Amino acid sequence: MWDHVIKNGTLVTGGGVRKADICIKDGKIAALIEPGMPAEAAEVTDASGKYVFPGFIDPHVHSREGRFGAKHKEDFGYSSRAAACGGYTTIFEMPNCNPATWNADEVRTLSDEIETRAHCDFGIWGICLGEINNGLLKEMSDAGVIGFKFFWGYAIKPEGYQLVYNYDKSMTDLLPPPDTGEVYKIFRAVAETGKVLAIHAENVDIVKAMTEEAQKRPLRPYEELLESRPVVSELTTIAQAVLLSDELGTRLHILHVPSAGSADLIKLARERGTDVTCETCPHYLVFTDEDAERIGTKMKTLPLIRTREDRRVLWERVKDGTIDFIASDHAPHTREDKAGSFRTALPGISGVETMSAVILDSVNKGFISLPEAAALLSENAAKRYGIYPRKGSLEVGTDADIAIVDMDAEFVFREENMHNKIHMSPYDGMTFKGRAVKTLLRGKTVSENGEPVGGPTGRMVRPE
Repeated sequence: MWDHVIKNGTLVTGGGVRKADICIKDGKIAALIEPGMPAEAAEVTDASGKYVFPGFIDPHVHSREGRFGAKHKEDFGYSSRAAACGGYTTIFEMPNCNPATWNADEVRTLSDEIETRAHCDFGIWGICLGEINNGLLKEMSDAGVIGFKFFWGYAIKPEGYQLVYNYDKSMTDLLPPPDTGEVYKIFRAVAETGKVLAIHAENVDIVKAMTEEAQKRPLRPYEELLESRPVVSELTTIAQAVLLSDELGTRLHILHVPSAGSADLIKLARERGTDVTCETCPHYLVFTDEDAERIGTKMKTLPLIRTREDRRVLWERVKDGTIDFIASDHAPHTREDKAGSFRTALPGISGVETMSAVILDSVNKGFISLPEAAALLSENAAKRYGIYPRKGSLEVGTDADIAIVDMDAEFVFREENMHNKIHMSPYDGMTFKGRAVKTLLRGKTVSENGEPVGGPTGRMVRPE
């Protein structure tokens, strides 16, 4: 007898769609059989009229975790529960928790802390701090980090290795941003581990100079933000990263790509042979600067949401495969943090629960196909980070992580119904068609009809 059988659904992977029933045993996909074949099971899910996807993967989540983290804004119990309600079975926790995951002990400590609250499986990013921990990256890799992230251009507080976002050379008691030689050593150290190095690509020197100019001019609030963070601030950082990747053999990943210029530069680098992948976020595919007055500071994030033309090109780069997958950059803040002006409000959007709805709605609108959605939401990230086919596939022998999707389900998203800690979203009031209606983690239902089911059962995922 099987533990669980999903019958009468249409299976969707990056390779296409097919009809099959899924038989699950001991948390694994044990067999794929022809629809209607006898299959006795302890639990049966009838997926008639629905699509069965590999469980979605969000590789970019900030749950405000750690022993000294900002848990009044979020914690992993809340973020993973919200993720499960959106069809996600694996999320990757970013390393700028408090304390940051800067050595193997902190990686193991964070894993132990969040596993007891995890409603989905999780990977953990390690942080790159330059000379402080270049010699520790191998141990962190062995401890199972999914990859390494470098917050290019940011200073660091020695206590807990927290980021300083508006560094000025007059500031004392801080570790200044790594210079170019130190960056070279970071790329080299990560290359030696074989893991991916992901970067936040903004040139903070350009941002600082242009912010000082923009704030002296009579500009509208969001226009001031755009003037203060020109696209070239992204391009100079990406170009330098590409050159270092080529020289040192570093597996490079560009996080949250927001602009046509950045996407096109990455496309060019890939065409000339650079080992570089990239992600964009749903908010860059939905909103533009024209929405700023209507939505307000709920849509403030970094890098910035840009223009209608940027959005158009980003969709083109999704279609041609330049953009490998979609990530939420889930970064909750309190309403007090987001109050005030665009200049002073903290950047960050809560997106882990809404992301799949945005992409599934885009399928219904004809922007992408069902197989492309499966690749963007699951398969491509699993491959890049070394957890495929265990995650991101529907192959026999792999984890029975499954998102069952009703492409005809139309709903209005309301922020008061969110499942993370802070109920605030730029998507409030928007109508979507297509949603995950059931989520299975290793064969067990963890969400149904947009609500959590059962307790935490998530585990840390390590690259093969």
